[in-house]
Amino acid sequence: MSRHLSALMLILILASCSGGYKAPPRNLDNACSILAERPEYKRAFQAAERKYGVPTHVQMAVIYQESRYRSDARTPFRYVLGVLPMGRQSSAYGYSQALDGTWDEYRRSTGNRRAKRDRMRDATDFMGWYMTRSNQRNGIALADARNQYLAYHEGHGGYARGSHQDKSWLLRVADDVDRRARMYNAQLASCR
Repeated sequence: MSRHLSALMLILILASCSGGYKAPPRNLDNACSILAERPEYKRAFQAAERKYGVPTHVQMAVIYQESRYRSDARTPFRYVLGVLPMGRQSSAYGYSQALDGTWDEYRRSTGNRRAKRDRMRDATDFMGWYMTRSNQRNGIALADARNQYLAYHEGHGGYARGSHQDKSWLLRVADDVDRRARMYNAQLASCR
């Protein structure tokens, strides 16, 4: 067999083993474009909105902030002496960047044992579940993207203690989430 044919076969074999990675939608600044490109996302957002009452634009803005719509998103590695990897900063993973412990609590609470963080339908259901709890525990309106994000980031107890108040960077990020939610909401009103 020629070297070129062998190389081509090796590339095809490796490509077939690479799995089904799906890149994020092309235009993350346009809610209509995201939902048109990924109808399964639209169904997932709508299902969570019907079940929990969390508006689609709030879910979309938080997912943008947490993972930029990457199903395999993870936190960066920590390094010792700047070169030796020490593991990841946290166990956050997937579209919703849910931590292992919180994800396990969600699965137990909902009975959804097969839920996966890299599946949009499960990630939006998790967010709806979590934000509903933020509403119940901390009185945060389901449409309040800024404070829902702060509770999402800091946890229910951290939010109640005001742990976010001393983090100017986090307050700026929460403002960005709120702006994006408002932008997505306006765009969704004009979608077909």
